[in-house]
Amino acid sequence: MPIVNRIAALSDEMAAWRHDFHENPELLYEVHRTAGIVADRLREFGCDEVVTGIGRTGVVGVIRGRKSTSGKTIGLRADMDALPIEETSGVSYASKIPGKMHACGHDGHTAMLLGAAKYLAETRNFDGTAVVIFQPAEEGGAGGKAMLDDGLMTRWGIQEVYGLHNMPGLPEGHFHTTPGAMLASADKIEITVHGKGGHAGSGPHNAVDSVLVGSQIVNALQSIVSRNVDPLKSAVISITMFQAGTAFNIIPETAKLGGTVRTLDPAIRDLVERRIGEVADSVARAYGGSAEVKYTRSYPVTVNHAREAGIAAEVARDVVGADRVNERALPLMGSEDFAFMLEARPGAFIFLGMGDGNECHHPGYTFNDNILGHGASYWVRLIEKSMPAG
Repeated sequence: MPIVNRIAALSDEMAAWRHDFHENPELLYEVHRTAGIVADRLREFGCDEVVTGIGRTGVVGVIRGRKSTSGKTIGLRADMDALPIEETSGVSYASKIPGKMHACGHDGHTAMLLGAAKYLAETRNFDGTAVVIFQPAEEGGAGGKAMLDDGLMTRWGIQEVYGLHNMPGLPEGHFHTTPGAMLASADKIEITVHGKGGHAGSGPHNAVDSVLVGSQIVNALQSIVSRNVDPLKSAVISITMFQAGTAFNIIPETAKLGGTVRTLDPAIRDLVERRIGEVADSVARAYGGSAEVKYTRSYPVTVNHAREAGIAAEVARDVVGADRVNERALPLMGSEDFAFMLEARPGAFIFLGMGDGNECHHPGYTFNDNILGHGASYWVRLIEKSMPAG
């Protein structure tokens, strides 16, 4: 079936919700206004239970179907937080908050799931329980893990969980998913290089140049992917920060490097972490200095479960047709804290195409309201198809 008729009728309402969220972006766990509106809407829709404060500022709504014989409970998750970006999109509903912007479409995700929740609460044409999950702090704050730590899965007996994200560049209304690794892990590197300060002009031979040592470490780290990682596997090591020095004629005592690591395989993740420490230490010692490496594991690999990825693809085909669904899409090196939920329960993550436009995390990013109906219909059909009322 195509977009659900009732969902199509909610298009203007979903767009209005999204525009309001877009005008009033909130970061990380400080999504108090957004979460408050979400909770109020869920109560208005007649959800059987609405709970706030899960994972600090997350919201959970429970909708029971007209039957409960299946004993199944399925979770649907949307994220609510924005990014610390100054908006340049020029849309009429642009951010009113300086330095904050919904540049990743979480306002759209929230609006889609609200639309689905309204429909499901009205119709209840399923046998089981739907749990709608509105999560804070996806953008680096691990809000998904915080909700899990507050008992998200066990408190409501969630057996399967599904997530969705918009995708600029993918044709409008097309879906991509895959079994197995869908998105990469995201880790943080911090390297402190210790040298010996000195006069950059008259006494460089008496110093150990932390800038030179740091530069050699940056170069050497790139050999890990090319010479230690299986060419058929994937890994990215990017040094994105290099801080050192206070004056043009002083060799600094220390230099600080920072960056990110992305991998799609836990074994490769272990390998890269170990080699970064070994390479940084050996290069620094070769130049007479030393290096301290702090490697922080942030988000794990987003791994779709095979059965649930198949369900997600089948539902997407019901909504948009088989020719618009790729169920063997290549994984991406971006990351998602929905990965924590997929470690806790079987489930799947899926991308919904927005058409051409700016990439996510861009100050000119604009969400395509045309896909709100596709996303909400996907959520509705996922519940009704997985838990048919008979």
